[in-house]
Amino acid sequence: MPHTNIQWFSIMNSLVIVLFLSGMVAMILLRTLHKDIARYNQIDSGEDAQEEFGWKLVHGDVFRPPRKGMLLSVFLGSGAQILAMSGITLIFACLGFLSPANRGSLMTCALVLYVCLGTPAGYVSARIYKSFGGEKWKSNVLLTSMLCPGVVFGHFFIMNLVLWYKDSSAAIPFFTLVALLALWFGVSVPLTFVGAFFGFRKRALEHPVRTNQIPRQIPEQSFYTQPIPGIAMGGVLPFGCIFIQLFFVLNSIWSSQIYYMYGFLFLVFIILLITCSETTILLCYFHLCAEDYHWWWRSFLTSGFTAFYLAVYCIHYFVTKLEIEGPASTFLYFGYTSIMVFLFFLLSGTIGFFACFWFVRKIYSVVKVD
Repeated sequence: MPHTNIQWFSIMNSLVIVLFLSGMVAMILLRTLHKDIARYNQIDSGEDAQEEFGWKLVHGDVFRPPRKGMLLSVFLGSGAQILAMSGITLIFACLGFLSPANRGSLMTCALVLYVCLGTPAGYVSARIYKSFGGEKWKSNVLLTSMLCPGVVFGHFFIMNLVLWYKDSSAAIPFFTLVALLALWFGVSVPLTFVGAFFGFRKRALEHPVRTNQIPRQIPEQSFYTQPIPGIAMGGVLPFGCIFIQLFFVLNSIWSSQIYYMYGFLFLVFIILLITCSETTILLCYFHLCAEDYHWWWRSFLTSGFTAFYLAVYCIHYFVTKLEIEGPASTFLYFGYTSIMVFLFFLLSGTIGFFACFWFVRKIYSVVKVD
């Protein structure tokens, strides 16, 4: 096993990043937030009376539903489905149920799990959409069951047409595609409807503070608290934790090497979960302190931007490591890469959103608001 030392080195490197981030988050939660809450909750009497400032100022707007709430809830439902699928597949692989020698077993397991996990997708999407005050529940369920799987299947079908045209042995037979469609419409879609039914039956999530009727004006932001620089910074650390492992994964896909290091991959997956969560919480806290309350989409895009760095790395890998010639092969490489990047965007974005969602609800639930 020649690559084991590099793997341990990358894991240790990632753990140092995680410890650094955890220390930062702990400092914010324990020291800064503790001081903030103590100051905000003190009795307004005499010399203690002072104007509100920082993140408490936006308590009346922080739970204001975002624009394009339907699309965000659909992305979160699909992201939750991919997150559950990835976690369970990796656990099965680590326990030895999926043999590295049988190259199709991992893909088959992931596909079957994805289809069977339609219920969590529908449930998560419905709960989030209902908390935004949305009422178009039919559109929500249809989009959750059709949009993201449709994008992936459409990509896959176009690439298969190229393989058919080239008479490649890698082309998937027509009846296998029909079987995949049957799994999607016969199993995944009904399960998504079941999940959405239970999600809409439950009461809407109650937020810890009331939302004001008139939106508050956001003050002018400094460079690093503006949306685009903040989102671009958010993806750097999570990508730094996974890129060495990514090299071995790409080698196993494109250079016909067998991938057997599922234990390392599972560790990196856990590290990715922690880094995405902590980075998004840190940046969300800075934005709230700067009185910018548009955190819903930003929390999703901050950790989801890791997928942009993944795409850049895949282009770098194509240019420097592969010797692919011919337009069809290049098209297939970038086609499969785009599917991988899209799924990773949904996965990492969902992790960041739910970490932020928990954090914001937590800090505003302990502040006394008049």
